[in-house]
Formats: sequence, structure tokens, C-alpha cells
Amino acid sequence: MARHINPSGSTNKAIDALDRKRERERRRILSKARDTAPELAVRVVQRLLDAHIIETNDVQAIQDGFERQLREPAEMEEFEIRLKIADIRSVAPDPNILSLYLTAYIIDHLVDHPKVQDVFGDDAAIYAAVDSVLSKLRSGDDD
Repeated sequence: MARHINPSGSTNKAIDALDRKRERERRRILSKARDTAPELAVRVVQRLLDAHIIETNDVQAIQDGFERQLREPAEMEEFEIRLKIADIRSVAPDPNILSLYLTAYIIDHLVDHPKVQDVFGDDAAIYAAVDSVLSKLRSGDDD
């Protein structure tokens, strides 16, 4: 019996390799965020304050909320994360999943936080501020 040659077999292998690479990157980012949540929370909140994205009367309460948000995705299924970021996943061409997750948190929940006076900027500006801190996790840098 003759063997059937699938001309798209190499494409499927390439796509599978890219999917595996993205999954490894996702797990590494979420694990690193969980392990360094307190430090990252401070950096993210400071960046949001410096960029005039949020206005708050209790920085510590906001940092505590971000610390919880940084720890949470490492324990979630990918489907749950994707569901939370579905509305904003097109905000950047190759987005950092954790930056999207925190951006969605700001847009959906932080706006109603009792310690936040206001949130400024559109989705892209918020994502850019968050990702300016979290992009270091993606590249593997520690600082």
C-alpha cells in the first residue's frame, strides 16, 4: 500500500511547534509573576500612577489587589484567562497574556474599586503602561 504524503504536514509541525513555544512562554510568565507578585505589584501600580492612568487615595490597597491578580492566573485554566481577556485581546499585535489580564482587571474591576477616584486612558494606553513593566517577564529579564 502506498504511503499518503500530506504536503501540509510540515506546516502543521511548524504550527504545533509555535503553539508549544507560546504555551511554555505563558507558563513561564505566569509562574514568574506568581513568584514575584509583591515586587511586580509595586512596579505596576507605580507605573500607572506615574502615567496618570489611575488616581487613588490608598496606594497600598491597590497594590494588594494587583498582587492578588498577579498570583491568580498561574492557577487558572487557559480557557478562564482567555475568557477574561476576550474583549481586549486585539489591543496589541502580539500581546503579553498577563498584561492583557491586568488590563482587563483595570477596565472591568478597578474602575469600581472604592479606593480609586478615577481611571484615565483608553484600553491601549492602559495596556501600554502595564506592559511596560510586565514585558520584562516575557523577555526573561529580571529587572
